Amino acid sequence: MENILEIKDLVVDYGIIRALKGVSMDIPQGKIVVVLGANGAGKTTTMRTISGVVKSASGQILFQGEDIRNKQAYAIAKRGISQSPEGRLILQGLSVEENLRIGGYNLKSKAQMSDSFEQVYHLFPVLKERRAQQATTLSGGEQQMLAIGRALMMKPKLLLLDEPSLGLAPLIVKSIFQTVKRIAEEGVTVLMVEQNARQSLYIADYAYVLELGRIKSQGTSEELLKDEALISAYLGKKQEKG
Repeated sequence: MENILEIKDLVVDYGIIRALKGVSMDIPQGKIVVVLGANGAGKTTTMRTISGVVKSASGQILFQGEDIRNKQAYAIAKRGISQSPEGRLILQGLSVEENLRIGGYNLKSKAQMSDSFEQVYHLFPVLKERRAQQATTLSGGEQQMLAIGRALMMKPKLLLLDEPSLGLAPLIVKSIFQTVKRIAEEGVTVLMVEQNARQSLYIADYAYVLELGRIKSQGTSEELLKDEALISAYLGKKQEKG
């Protein structure tokens, strides 16, 4: 299967701290890939480096065969990579619809903007109901839907999701992840960073486990759910599907 994104020996430094120590990943077209790991493992650094927010010391980031490493963030977004950041970063003082419209800043016509709104409102009907509401007055789960919807407005080929389950109740997490699966089924490749390993593995096709800036293990979601060491370290002892 063709890879939409290939990361090769990526090294990222924060001053004297080496945050990523030669990370390599393959992200297949149309699939969901999850990156697992504890705080400080390098998950968010990986995402921010792909999207151009953080600069790398060496390595390659090939998007559809083109090396985008250290290109400007806006140029990477125009190529078709969109990110829903950790913490959501909902824009204060703006309505739900205004937040979404900013996500589609690179669209070239009113027809494209209208089509993007239709797609997002189809995935997240509650956002359509609340479109005139101040975005920061939404619940945590609704704000996460808005953050993902805003990232989808530009019609990305690759969607980066950084901790979409953070701080949300289990039922809301389940709903968010089911929607992520629908997004992938509609043709958008998803690369997701998560600490909620169990739920993310249930929807993912493949997973990488980062530890202190290195890939510790990788495999299909089925393989990692059967990995007793991984279960013990990241998933706890509970085995049944939640």
